[in-house]
Amino acid sequence: MTSKVAKLQRASLANPVRVEVSSKYTTVDTLKQHYILCPFAQKDLHLIALVNDTSGNSTIIFTSTVHDAQRISIVLRLLGFGAVPLHGQLSQSARLGALNKFKAGGRNVLVATDVASRGLDIPAVDIVINYSIPTNSKDYIHRVGRTARAGRSGKSITIVTQYDIELIQRIESVIGKKMIDYPLDPDGVGALEERVSEACREAAVEIRENGVGGKGGKRKREGSRDDMDRDDDVVQAGVPGGGSNSRGGRRGRGRGGGGRGGGGGRTGNKKSRQ
Repeated sequence: MTSKVAKLQRASLANPVRVEVSSKYTTVDTLKQHYILCPFAQKDLHLIALVNDTSGNSTIIFTSTVHDAQRISIVLRLLGFGAVPLHGQLSQSARLGALNKFKAGGRNVLVATDVASRGLDIPAVDIVINYSIPTNSKDYIHRVGRTARAGRSGKSITIVTQYDIELIQRIESVIGKKMIDYPLDPDGVGALEERVSEACREAAVEIRENGVGGKGGKRKREGSRDDMDRDDDVVQAGVPGGGSNSRGGRRGRGRGGGGRGGGGGRTGNKKSRQ
């Protein structure tokens, strides 16, 4: 309340009752907050190991950039996980399609920018993963608030590199809680390194060819807009219709073939195609 409003209150009201909501930002007690400390160069590797370790749960992965959201969703799909991206450079129909599939349980991993951190009604999210740490502590609170809603329990896991120590300490100071180290098997992480590296290379090629959101090439701009409205995993992921995230799929496009989309491999010992 400003000083002018306070003066107006004193001049015009008799015995007013003041109701004030606490301005302190905090997280709910049913939310378990964890962190994983890793070198910056191994963020992707630890993220995939974490998703593999928690497979079967409804998970939102938050990134700070559209490029990371698109790239990570492609990497996950190449490795056999049911992942869809959600960011501002997708068409409206693609965003709604991805969100509806995630809410309905058709896909259990949503890779999103902060566009999904507030204002969306997603009732049941088991885990929130912060791939990148927001510079504003309030944004962190909004992100992890996607889980542990309406009295339910939930879990948040933040990937922390050597460059993020100050940010994570600032967040802990604001929420008044210390995060707990998440127990991730280092042998399991190392076993995934080769496959994750290859998937990251293929995802980078895919984005160079098609652009973020599938808007990169002339062929896409000249193509029918009907592709943007198809209820298709490839289109929702921002990849032009009929394309593939695998090398075989790209060769098939060159010959006029459709190729297989999405990749259906395994990661670790778990069958991860949803």
